Amino acid sequence: MKIAMCASEVVPFAKTGGLADVAGALPIALADEGQEVIIIMPRYKAIEDSKFNIKRLSDNVSFSITGKNIRVFFLENANYFNRDALYTEKGGDYKDNLERFSYYSRRAIELLKEINFKPDIIHVHDWQASLIPVYLKAHFSKDLFYNNIKTVLTIHNIGYQGLFSKLEFPKLGLDWGLFNIEGLEFYDKVNILKGGIIFSDIINTVSQTYSRQIQTKEFGFGLEGVLNKRKNSISGIINGLDYVIWNPETDKYIAKNFSAANHELKARDKEDLQAFCKLPLKKDTPIFGIVSRLAEQKGFDILAERIDKICRMDLQLVILGTGDQKYHQIMEDMAKKYPKVISLHLKFDDQLAHKIYAGSDIFLMPSKYEPCGLGQLISFRYGTIPLVFKTGGLADTVNKDNGFIFDNYSAAALIKTIKEAEAVFKNKKKWASLVVNAMKLDFSWEESAKKYLQMYAKAKNK
Repeated sequence: MKIAMCASEVVPFAKTGGLADVAGALPIALADEGQEVIIIMPRYKAIEDSKFNIKRLSDNVSFSITGKNIRVFFLENANYFNRDALYTEKGGDYKDNLERFSYYSRRAIELLKEINFKPDIIHVHDWQASLIPVYLKAHFSKDLFYNNIKTVLTIHNIGYQGLFSKLEFPKLGLDWGLFNIEGLEFYDKVNILKGGIIFSDIINTVSQTYSRQIQTKEFGFGLEGVLNKRKNSISGIINGLDYVIWNPETDKYIAKNFSAANHELKARDKEDLQAFCKLPLKKDTPIFGIVSRLAEQKGFDILAERIDKICRMDLQLVILGTGDQKYHQIMEDMAKKYPKVISLHLKFDDQLAHKIYAGSDIFLMPSKYEPCGLGQLISFRYGTIPLVFKTGGLADTVNKDNGFIFDNYSAAALIKTIKEAEAVFKNKKKWASLVVNAMKLDFSWEESAKKYLQMYAKAKNK
């Protein structure tokens, strides 16, 4: 099968979030399954020739290689993409984002013919690439080259939709007939993601539960009605995890490598984490690790509500990440009040993240909503037992055999579940069983890629 992967950010070339990880890893996994894959993305300022061995294809297209032999094509336009950041400046979106990504979408389609690559599937990601299915059917349908090409749209987070003023619609070069309630109109604005949902052959999200949640008023961000109309074309596939980067057997950042077969060696990593964080070396006190944005979406509202009570429990808490200033302040105050309980690190630190995943006993992830979540998948890999709220990808991956779940989003439910986890932690035999169960789970990209291939086959047959 021939697949064109279209995303606005792709690891290792450009990244702001999890979208880039998926767009970088999935093509490699698909190629390993014997598929022919190319990637098309914008050429940003940070994508330097020398760093990525980039070669020129034409005046405004260059390319590099990722994986074993996957061509990554960069669409160039200095006016649109030669900027320091991908989407924003001074805390706000670039004012010409509609023009930037409509240009990208149209050029991506044109490039396929220029390089004579006719894909079976064009897989587009999020709003930035959502005009590709629209243009394909509105502008390119009469060209025989584009006949029978199917499109798949992956929604990574429906909260980001690409909303623009109605006055900008003419810049898309589309007929005004598409600006209506059955098209790209959304409360008198242009909604690019809505266009992708309507015009794509298949829609997919990053977990089965999230695919159902976005069809509800609570999680649909206004698009639940449109999604409900297409419910038979919506599915969910959990993101894979890079098991080369996240591997306790070979991880260079941790004090002692270990596996499911000798998971007791993890105790050395716990001791190392406690020493690194200047916490008392207590092997029988559970460490709760957090690697997260400090934000309400990530559960910091209910955590902050009872943090003083949590700090008086028999546990230690290591927090790594940045986010909303109010949660910075609350956690800083608690770290000063309970220096032997909380170790707070308001920054990004890759080495410390690895140490937290390896050295913690429990990984705390009480997100209010979580489309997929990678934290729980990484914690499984390191035998660190996740404690989560039952939502999105967390609901699809965590259960009583590998973690702790609460299904009422409240501080009281969080406290109750923390106490349950503490009680199980004291039962060494039961805890060891949880650790082994977690470490034996397979959330590799190989498994996810097979599910994507099944979805592509469904799209081809539509």
